[in-house]
Amino acid sequence: MGLPLDLEFRTKGQLAMDIYADGMRFDFICGDEVYGSCTQLRGFLEAEGQAYVLRVASSFAITAAAGTKLTCAEAVKRLVKDTRRWEVRSAGQGSEGERWYAWAWIATASPRHHLLVRRHLKTAGLAFHYCYVPEGQPLTKPRLIRAAGLRWPAEEDFRSGKDRFGLDESQVRLYTAIARHTVLVMAALAICAITAAQLADRTDTQAPAPVTPDQPPPPEPGNIPLTIPEIRRLLASRLARSRSPGHADHWLNWRRRHQARSRWFHKRTRLNRDYALVS
Repeated sequence: MGLPLDLEFRTKGQLAMDIYADGMRFDFICGDEVYGSCTQLRGFLEAEGQAYVLRVASSFAITAAAGTKLTCAEAVKRLVKDTRRWEVRSAGQGSEGERWYAWAWIATASPRHHLLVRRHLKTAGLAFHYCYVPEGQPLTKPRLIRAAGLRWPAEEDFRSGKDRFGLDESQVRLYTAIARHTVLVMAALAICAITAAQLADRTDTQAPAPVTPDQPPPPEPGNIPLTIPEIRRLLASRLARSRSPGHADHWLNWRRRHQARSRWFHKRTRLNRDYALVS
């Protein structure tokens, strides 16, 4: 396989500790259940004074404020029976607008540890986040919710890398070749992402978003800002077989204008539902 002879097996939790040991510091460390179930990782982060919001399984055990040991699922059934304990808040912007969920905050026997529960508004599915905030840092529900919502952009990055840059589309088998392919793909994604971020304000000509559900559409929807896929298409078109002058620019502007119009109508459609959620 071409693996270095001195390479040792490391779990995902141990790899996370290696990355953190390189001197990087974060507002919050976020991760899925693989990281949340790693006792070694949680203890390491707490020793470093690093706040975290990690997903855990429903069977994860906590010690409630009263000293009773409960699983996450049991804690929800016993401690948040009252619907007033749930608060509807957005976990941040998604591809279709605000991501609304119901949230409950459960204290534990430790003043620094908390259980944050997310409930889907349609399916009532639950997700559990075990949280740690060191002494001296602000401890508020909105701050924990914001941190819990940060996992979504990370998932989007991986999906974008696979769907648009071929992160998982290689036929290599050796360790060195896999590492090279991964680095090249992520470098290409980073170049397009940075370019899109730098051009966002200059290329965003969208009409103002609707403010009422019955608002008439604007006569000119404008164009959405250049996105990562469009940056990739622009770069690829410069290397592809030459077409008629302005061909790539014409279809680029057509797509962006069509997407701007679709976004406007989608936001207007969601207004009624969003008003009902936060009322």
